[in-house]
Parts: sequence; structure tokens; C-alpha cells
Amino acid sequence: MTSEEAQQQAQAEGLTLLVGKSKAGYFGVRLDNPGQPSKPYQAKVWRGGKEVALGSFATAEEAALCVARSPEGRAVAAERAAEAAAPLTSEEVRQQAQAEKLTLLVAESSSGYFGVSHRPSRPNKPYQAQVHRGGSSVTLGSFATAEEAALSVARSPEGKAAAERAAAPPPLTSEEARQQARAEGLTLVVAENTAGYFGVYHRPVLPKPYQAKVHRDGKTVHLGSFATAEEAALCIARSSEGQAAARKPAVVRSPEWQAAAVRAASAVPLTSEQARQQARAEGLTLLVAENTTGYFRVSLSFPGLPKPYQAKVHRDGKTVSLGTFATAEEAALCIARTPEGQVAARRAAARERQGTLPAVPSGAFVNEEEVVPPMPPGANGWDVLVLLEERGLEERALRRACFLLACAERQEKELPKRQRMQ
Repeated sequence: MTSEEAQQQAQAEGLTLLVGKSKAGYFGVRLDNPGQPSKPYQAKVWRGGKEVALGSFATAEEAALCVARSPEGRAVAAERAAEAAAPLTSEEVRQQAQAEKLTLLVAESSSGYFGVSHRPSRPNKPYQAQVHRGGSSVTLGSFATAEEAALSVARSPEGKAAAERAAAPPPLTSEEARQQARAEGLTLVVAENTAGYFGVYHRPVLPKPYQAKVHRDGKTVHLGSFATAEEAALCIARSSEGQAAARKPAVVRSPEWQAAAVRAASAVPLTSEQARQQARAEGLTLLVAENTTGYFRVSLSFPGLPKPYQAKVHRDGKTVSLGTFATAEEAALCIARTPEGQVAARRAAARERQGTLPAVPSGAFVNEEEVVPPMPPGANGWDVLVLLEERGLEERALRRACFLLACAERQEKELPKRQRMQ
């Protein structure tokens, strides 16, 4: 095919013989075989990270026609045509986006748009459109205006997905999730776990700490992360697995499970004072203990989070978590409602009646500064606690006093052993 025939054929097929900066004068065409006058021109393109030879030709135009017919040649021709076209103004871009029902997502960046970066070093087309695809950053092109670059991002799958996320409604509060469940006729199935609901897992370190998961076809399927346990439970309730769990016949639940259900239905956590009042109303005892929280079976597991206190009991050789709470007193109230907590309360009451309160080293008591200055001879642990109550110390200080008194008792018991060993 002569040069003229190749140009006519390209015109007939609506193709463009792309000009290039090579000796041959065309994009993708090389004069690689000057010693072979029959076919000295080679057509080559980059495909899949490799250079692919398309053939050898007698004229540069015939080789350029071969390149123009390839997917790579068509793509380059389209890019050049887009660059040659007059750039859209900001108003034209907004009108085009409205016509295509696309959203130009705004963002807190130098360009003001999602996926658009400003490159002042490129005065003609300083705005670059980029998306993250397959773990890598993909450039969609450079544009004269930020709006035109934003339109390119909005047309991409990543831009459309971001627009859907931005258009999503705000997260539901606990009460809103319960109301929505009632409106849809769904049941938020409660469970004996830290979240309080079936299929809901608490991950305190995440921005949306409640995860909804179901078991499907032998695999664990993640349904999403949510701000509240109730919203995650609503997601579970909408799934086929959640609806099957709700249809299961009712079973006899333990008292602590019922307490967990009551907590799950409560939108507002109890304050320390409210927990103490509730304990008195139910005739329960919040047992103090020698730990950082001051209460039996209550641990400070998640400091810095809205519900940092965790209630746990030992049952059948295993540690069972009863939930997390905003205050140590509310967690202690949960413990007090369990069989284990009630047994511990009866034992403590029996020891108190028998006069086996923690002993104190001779002539010592605990004051506000948690030091042990001398006391009159004959003083015992009960005298110390009464004295502290008369001084009007806070309850936490009283619990700390019990802790120090018990430590002193242990030291006094261990002293004879150490003397014998010496």
C-alpha cells in the first residue's frame, strides 16, 4: 500500500494517522530496518506493560494506519482530540453534569473538589483528575478548570461510588433504629455479648465501632459498620439470617441475659448516682473490690471511650462478658443482678456479721491523702471506715480505703513467714 492509499483508507475508516516525534514521523512507527527496502517500517504499541510489534510495512503511512486501527492508537487519538477541543467553562461543566445527572463532589482541598489536585506549574491545564483504583492512583487527565476535572472524576466508577456515599442518610441514633425496626415489623434480636445484639460485634477502636456480621454458606459475611449497636442490629434484622433468628422459639433466658436486654432497650446510660439508687430500689449490693474501678468483677477495659467499664463473671470455668457501661456503678449494678454477684454479696454480708472485716496494723488509719499515720491503740478496720464516713469522704475514697486496709492485712499475715525464712 502506497502512502497515498494508506491516507485515503484511514479517511475512509474515520481514523487518524497520529503524528509522532520519531524518524518515521508517526506515533508508534519506527524505521527499524533501513537495510530492508521492502518493509523498513515497524508498527509497535505498548500493551500490558510490554512492547508489542504489529507488523512491518513498506511505507510509514501504512504502518501508521495499522497503529491507528489498534485499541492503543484509538485511545491516543481520543485523548488528543479531547485536548484539542476547547475547554469547558465552569458554568458549562455544571450544566453538563446536571444533564448527565452527576454530582461534582466538593472537598477540603486546594481545588475544592473530590479527586482533583491543583498543579500550578502547568499553567495551561493546572487541574488534574485522579482516582484510587486497584490499590493504585490512576490519572484521568489534566484540565483547564477545576470543574472540568471534577466532571471527569464524577463520570468514573469511583466518583459515582463516592457520590452515593455522600448522598447516604446520616447514621441512625439508637432510638431512631428501634423506631425504624418497629415501622418495618422487624425484631432486634438481643444476645449475650458486649454489643447486646445478635450478629453485632463491638470494636471500640473503629470510628463506627459496631459491626454487623452473619454466617452464610459456611462463611462470615460482613454487612457493614455502624455508629450504634441498634443500627447494626437493624441491618442484621433486615437480613435473611436475622429474620430466621427472630423466628426461633423463645427460650428461657438467664437473669443477666434479661438485664442485658433491658440495657439494650435503654437509650440513656445510668449515672453513678442513678445506678446506686436503682441498686437500693432492687435491694442489691454494689460490691467493692481491690481493683482500679473499686467494684467486684468490674474492669476499666476501654479507657477514653464512651463506655469504658466492662462487667464480667466467671461461669462454668469461663469468663462471660455482660456488657460495657459508661460508669463503674452501672457495671457493678449489672454484676449485682447476676447469680454470681448475689452469691458474692451474701458472702460479704456473712463476713460482716461475723466481724471479719479487714484488720489494720496496730495504730493506723487511712486519710484523704491515702497515707497511714498512727491511731490510738485498739483501733480496728471498722473504726477506720466509720471515721472516714464521718469525715464525709467520697465513695471512691472509701473504696480506696478498703483496698489499702486489705493490703495492710496481707502484709501483716506475711510478716511471720518472712521472719521464719530469715
